[in-house]
Amino acid sequence: MLSNLTTKKNIKTFAISPENLTGEKGGGGRAVVGSASEASRELGVGWKVNPYLVLAPKSNTVIAEYCGQGAIKHIWMTDAAYAPRQLILRIFFDGQERPSVECPLSDFFCNADYREFRQLSSLAMCVNPAKGLNCYFEMPFFKSFVIEIENLGGECNLYYQIDCEEKELSEDTLYFHAQYRRVNPLPYMEPYVILDNIKGKGHYVGTYLNWGVKSNGWWGEGEVKFYIDGDSEFPTVCGTGTEDYFCGAYNFDVEGKYLEFCTPYAGMHKISRTNELYASQRYFNLYRWHIVDPVYFEQDLKVTVQALGWRSGNRYLPLQDDISSVAYWYSDNLCDIYPEFPSMNELEII
Repeated sequence: MLSNLTTKKNIKTFAISPENLTGEKGGGGRAVVGSASEASRELGVGWKVNPYLVLAPKSNTVIAEYCGQGAIKHIWMTDAAYAPRQLILRIFFDGQERPSVECPLSDFFCNADYREFRQLSSLAMCVNPAKGLNCYFEMPFFKSFVIEIENLGGECNLYYQIDCEEKELSEDTLYFHAQYRRVNPLPYMEPYVILDNIKGKGHYVGTYLNWGVKSNGWWGEGEVKFYIDGDSEFPTVCGTGTEDYFCGAYNFDVEGKYLEFCTPYAGMHKISRTNELYASQRYFNLYRWHIVDPVYFEQDLKVTVQALGWRSGNRYLPLQDDISSVAYWYSDNLCDIYPEFPSMNELEII
């Protein structure tokens, strides 16, 4: 990637933030009044007058929109939401009615419950102290994009910067997608569906899981399966275990304890701490980026994971855990229909 810095480019850089809501050239820092008018009252225009937006309770706010051709290159955000999953992120490309990205803001950045901070350092996502949320997936658009935040709860502040490039795209450029799902509890002996009913041509590039374990013992014997281009009963790609898919081994167990780890392509970066009395159920946060090994599909794609632990007699135990996920992929299709988005009560981590 560093070699990409050594050649001339026909690219223009712009960024959308509360200090430049349109991303226009020379449009930053011009606010006369804004969210920080009180703090900047002695300094005036150009001195951090509008660094954040105030999201009204139970509201939908367009935080960025742009007409032109190019790509989103980086998203940074942080918020003052009182609860995880209070804010919902939606991104629309090229005038589509349904979003290509529809996720709780926290889950999109692999940080479902940010009441406990952990550092996440990876190529696609970073979560930095104290709640700096970063995405580095490129998101191309031919005509336009719109980014919307739905606030399901009370008033809160949102800081953000959307770093973009205005440039000409090749005709075979694909659209970015991210879809959230949750099942709580998972029905007995049913696989958890990470992604389904995806049509078109493209490639799958990442998985985030927030796995709430509701029983004793090791929980990750289940296999991750990719059903590609017409696969029905049996998949083309079938892994050997949950920890194996996330590039770990042997239950993530080092000297009798789970060990958090964080690498460029995969990790289990956060395990919730419990006191075994009032908060006995543990949640595991895992990510896997298919950046150098995308899963390509020509027509359709389905992705699942089994939930398996152990029971007496050295037998597998189908689990009924609380599992949620975000699937990330690129395709040439903007018409996929996502499942109905959960209500705030259905989103809540309890």
